[in-house]
Amino acid sequence: MRKPADRAQVDAELQRVVELRHPEPHSMLGVHPDGDAVVVRAYRPEAVAIHVLPEFGGKVPMQHRTGGVFEARINGRTEPFSYLLEVEYPGKKVFTLRDPYSFLPTIGEMDLYFAGEGRHERLWERMGAHLIHHNGVKGTSFAVWAPTARGVSVVGDFNGWDGRLHAMRRMGSSGIWELFVPEVGEGARYKFEIRPGHGGGPLLKADPFAFRTETPPATASVVHDLQRYAWGDSAWLEAREKHVDAAHHPWSVYEVHLGSWRRVVEDGDRPMTYRELAPELSRYVKETGFTHVELLPVSEHPYGGSWGYQVGGYYSPTARFGHPDDFRYLVDYLHQEGIGVIVDWVPGHFPRDSHALGSFDGTSLYEHSDPRQGSQPDWGTLVFNFGRNEVRNFLIANALFWLEEYHIDGLRVDAVASMLYLDYSRKQGEWVPNRWGGRENEEAIQFLRELNDTVRRKHPGVVVIAEESTAWPKVSQPVSEGGLGFHFKWNMGWMHDTLSYFSKDAVYRQFHHNQLTFGLLYAFSEHFMLPLSHDEVVHGKGSLYGRMPGDPWQKRANLRALFAWMWAHPGKKLLFMGGEFGQPAEWNHDKSLDWHLLHDPGHKGIQKLVSDLNRLYRDLPALYDSDSEPVGFQWLQPDASAANVLAFVRRSRTPGRHVVCVANMSPVPREDYRVGFPLHGRYVELVNTDAGEYGGSGMGNRGQVHTEATGWDGQPASATLTLPPLSVVWFTPG
Repeated sequence: MRKPADRAQVDAELQRVVELRHPEPHSMLGVHPDGDAVVVRAYRPEAVAIHVLPEFGGKVPMQHRTGGVFEARINGRTEPFSYLLEVEYPGKKVFTLRDPYSFLPTIGEMDLYFAGEGRHERLWERMGAHLIHHNGVKGTSFAVWAPTARGVSVVGDFNGWDGRLHAMRRMGSSGIWELFVPEVGEGARYKFEIRPGHGGGPLLKADPFAFRTETPPATASVVHDLQRYAWGDSAWLEAREKHVDAAHHPWSVYEVHLGSWRRVVEDGDRPMTYRELAPELSRYVKETGFTHVELLPVSEHPYGGSWGYQVGGYYSPTARFGHPDDFRYLVDYLHQEGIGVIVDWVPGHFPRDSHALGSFDGTSLYEHSDPRQGSQPDWGTLVFNFGRNEVRNFLIANALFWLEEYHIDGLRVDAVASMLYLDYSRKQGEWVPNRWGGRENEEAIQFLRELNDTVRRKHPGVVVIAEESTAWPKVSQPVSEGGLGFHFKWNMGWMHDTLSYFSKDAVYRQFHHNQLTFGLLYAFSEHFMLPLSHDEVVHGKGSLYGRMPGDPWQKRANLRALFAWMWAHPGKKLLFMGGEFGQPAEWNHDKSLDWHLLHDPGHKGIQKLVSDLNRLYRDLPALYDSDSEPVGFQWLQPDASAANVLAFVRRSRTPGRHVVCVANMSPVPREDYRVGFPLHGRYVELVNTDAGEYGGSGMGNRGQVHTEATGWDGQPASATLTLPPLSVVWFTPG
C-alpha cells in the first residue's frame, strides 16, 4: 500500500500551481494514486461546484481545496482511470468536459530523441497544434520547445487566455512541453504563455510551428488541420520527379509580390486573395510564357513593408490573402496549368517582435546570445544559432514542410552571404572569428550543406537556389564535391555589370564594353540564374525602364535589347513583375502594377517581345541545355567596342543545333555588317527587337539571311547583316 501524501506538503505544492510557480503542474492535477485511494484534482477558479464522473459510473462531488483547486478522493481505487468533469459556473451554468490531465502525452520517446539530436525531418507533425482523436476524444495536442522555462501554458479563446487553466507537461530533459486539450478544434486562436526560468513576468508567444495565423497586425496562432485539402496536381509531381537534372532544362522565372501584382480597385484597392490570384496569375504567366513563378516570401510576417523577408510564422502562409488551404489552391492551380512554383525562404534571420522567436523562453533560444553573432545590423533582426541541433532541425524541417505540405517546387534562399560570413556587414571588433581565426561561419556552412543534401535526397525534382553575392566557391556544386549543394546561384555580378552598361548613354558604352564580356570569364563556374529581381527596382533605383537612357523610344529600345541579350546569355532567367511590359514607375508594394500601360503599343510591344523570347527559349535547347558548360557558348565578336557590337553562338548538346545572337548597342544602324556563322546556308531571323510589332522602327533582315563561304570570326561562313539601332537579333539555321 502506498503511503498517503502529506497534506501540508500537498497544500504548499497546490499553492505553487495556483501561483504559476510549479514546474510540473500536471504532477499535482489530474488523477493520482494516494495510499489506498485515488485522488482527482482539477483547477477551475471560476467554478461553483465540480463533480467527477468516473468511467466505471457514479458521480463524486469535489471539494474546494485552495485557490480554485478542487479535489475528490475515491476509495478502493489504486490506478488512474478515465473520467469527465461536471463543472457548474455562476448562474447554474453546467458543462461536462474532459480534464486534459487525464490523457497520456501525445509525443513519444523516439520523437523526443530525434528532436534532441536535430534529426527529426518531420518535426512539424509533432510540434505545434494538431487536431487528433486521443483515446477516442477529439481535441488538439499542443507542443512547444522552451527548455529553460519554469512553466508553460497554452492559452486561447478556449480558456479565456488564462495561463492557470492549461499548464503544459514538461517532457523530461527534452525541453519540450506538451498537453492535449479536449474539444479544442479548427479555428481556435491560441498562444503559449511562457514563464522564464530566471523570473520576471510571463511571455506571450505565438507558436513557432503554427500552421495558420490571424491576419496581421493581430498575432495569435490558429489551430488548423493540415490534412483536409485534396490535391489535384499528381501528374505535375510525377513529371517533376523525372527532371532531376535542372541545369539542362529551361527556367524562365516570373518573380511576384502577391500583394501588389494586381489589386481589386473597385473594392478599396485591396490585394487579391489566393483564390482570386490563381486563375488570373496562371493565365498571365501562360500568356507570357514563363515556366515558373517565384513568390516573395509567403510565410507569415508582422510587417508588410518587409515584403515578407522578416518572418514571424515559418510554418504558416500569410493570412493577408486568405486561408492556408487557399494558398494550396493557388499552388495546385498553377501546377495543373503547367507552371512551377518557387518561394523565397529566409533562414538567415528573423525579426525582434515580442510575439515571435526572439528570447522565446526568456533566453536566446533560436538566436545567439552574443550580439556579435546573434544580431544582423543591416536589418535590425536576429540571426539563427546554426550550431544548435534544435534550431537546425526547426529550419530544415521547415524547408521540407513547404515542399511536402504545399508541393513547392523550389526554395530561393535569401541572403546566403549574410550566413556564410561572420563579419558580414560588421566592423572590426563587431564579430567573433571562428575557431581557426577566420571569417567563415562554419556552423552556417554545415547547415546549408545539410539542408541541400536533405532536399536532394528526399525531393530529387526540387531545386534550392542561393541568393549569394560574393565569390564563395562551389555554391552550386554537390556537397560530395566540396560544394554547398545548391542547384543554382543568382549571378549578382552579371546583374550589376549588365544594368550598369545598359544605364549608360550609348556614346559612353564603348568604354564599358567589358561589362558585357567579363561575365563570360566565370559564367561556367556555377549553375547560374540571371536575376533582374525586385531588389533592382526599389529604394530609389527606379524601374528597369527608368534606368534606360534616352527619350521614351530609346528607353523602350534599350529595354527590349536588354531582354533579348539576357535570354540569349548563358544562365537561367528571372524577371520581376512589371519589367516585362516596361513599367516606368519604381515598384511600390502598396500599389498595383500599372496595367493600364498595356493600352500603349510601346509597352504592349515590350510584353510581346518577352512572350516571344520565352516561347523561343523553351523551344530551342541551344539556349538552355548547356548553360553551365563552355561548349555551349562561343564568342564571335567580343571586342567590337568601337561599334558597340557583340556577337556569339549558343550551342546545344545536340550537335548542329545553335543560335547566333548579334547585338548593336549603339543608336546608329549598322548596314552590311559582317558576322561569322557556323554553317553555310539559310538562317532564319528568329528575333529582331526592332521589329514593328515590338514597337521598333521595323529595320532588319527581312526574316532571313544566307551565309556565304567566306570565313569570318573564326567561323567557316559569314553574312552581311543589317543591325538596327539599340537592338538584338537572333538567327538559327533554317
